[in-house]
Amino acid sequence: MTGDLASDIIAVIQTITLNYNTMREVINISLPSPMAKTVKKAVKNGDYASTSEFFRHLLRDWQEGKLLAELNASRLEIAQGRGRVLKSLKDLK
Repeated sequence: MTGDLASDIIAVIQTITLNYNTMREVINISLPSPMAKTVKKAVKNGDYASTSEFFRHLLRDWQEGKLLAELNASRLEIAQGRGRVLKSLKDLK
């Protein structure tokens, strides 16, 4: 990690994306008609290449938000003196 929040998030998301790109699974969802129209419109307008890409983008944003919350919580713990200095990766256990 670089210490720069945005760079750290991008690095983690890229790693997650690379890992997920090697394995694909089909998931079917049901949407209310207005939501389905919103997705179709976004694809038709060229905002997304496909319906799948629309939902992958939403999932990445959600993952990024969760990661950001975890990073901020960790930074708060450190700022409050509740963090630990790790001498090796074994100390993570």
